[in-house]
Amino acid sequence: MVKTGDSLYAIAKHFSTNVATLVSINEIPDPDVLVIGQALVLPSTPSPDRPMIETNLFVEWYTDIPSQTVVDQVEKNAAQLTYMMPFAFEVTRDGSLTPMNWGKLPEVAKTHQVETVIVLVNLEDGAFSDTLAHTIFTDAEVKQRVFKQAVDEANKRGTKHIHTDFEYIAKEDRENYVTFLKEFKEYTDGFIFSASLAPKTSANQPGKWYEGFDYKAIGEVVDFVIIMTYEWGYSGGPPMAVSPIGPVRKVLEYAKTEIDPGKILMGQNLYGYDWTLPYKQGNSFAKAVSPQQAIQIAKGRNAAIEYDPIAQAPYFNYWLDGKEHEVWFEDARSIQAKFKLLKELKLRGISYWHSGFSFPQNWYLLQEMFRVKKK
Repeated sequence: MVKTGDSLYAIAKHFSTNVATLVSINEIPDPDVLVIGQALVLPSTPSPDRPMIETNLFVEWYTDIPSQTVVDQVEKNAAQLTYMMPFAFEVTRDGSLTPMNWGKLPEVAKTHQVETVIVLVNLEDGAFSDTLAHTIFTDAEVKQRVFKQAVDEANKRGTKHIHTDFEYIAKEDRENYVTFLKEFKEYTDGFIFSASLAPKTSANQPGKWYEGFDYKAIGEVVDFVIIMTYEWGYSGGPPMAVSPIGPVRKVLEYAKTEIDPGKILMGQNLYGYDWTLPYKQGNSFAKAVSPQQAIQIAKGRNAAIEYDPIAQAPYFNYWLDGKEHEVWFEDARSIQAKFKLLKELKLRGISYWHSGFSFPQNWYLLQEMFRVKKK
């Protein structure tokens, strides 16, 4: 951690490395300017007996085709990926899928032995829809069209892996979703099936986001699950860590009681948020920022980065145009805490949301602490 009076040269000398290596690993834009409280990753030799895990990256873009920037960002980290999940095919009311152009992503995946995945969502007009999910699960004609079109897309793109990210499922459709997954799997021949799950801490946890997920039943059907262990701090809520270690641990420890840990991928955010204070419900949403952007904001506003030992997450405050801001994000310390939890709980691996955020320390530490399984 950078302290008052530190320089990159002095840090490099103390740890028997050089400035160029620290700049490269941490992608430091200006080696002459560091931020108090900034966490730096130091070079090390990965242990040959580090555990093998699977990793996934959701890839999202907002144009007709992934931009070169999106492709470059994915390719940069593809050596550390098992799966790549372009987000996403939206299922419509009649069971057809919205079209997607993956651009050059399949080429990147093939070059780096990354398995591409068909992702299905119940998004409608920009929001997850419980009524759409109900139609998908219960209308026999719609269901068959979903099955056929998903398999057609998979075959066209050379993959045999389908992922469902159906959210805000009504409590009444809890069993219908499990039945849908069972029938979907029976429809295909040798496909891998995976599913995203909301972060529950008990079987009957109340709340619209949780009630439609039967951890145990879904875990028995699919090959693995991705548990969305992030968004405690979210854009429309009060400032706090996006994935505080305590709540993340609580969710995963509960999940292990219902699902084989060898089927669990821990969800991990690659971003933080910048809130304008004072927070009031209904305020403008917080702005999403990458860890690299957060450090640049702190540097530009001469703000010292603090570290919350309970949440295991960095944060800082700064002023702009007469208004105070609070920023929570991820750094080398916070991601290392998640990696240690992943090891401790002996989970299958980790899944990142999403590709649009630069966090070089994550990928370096991932390589240092784990071996990544390739397909």
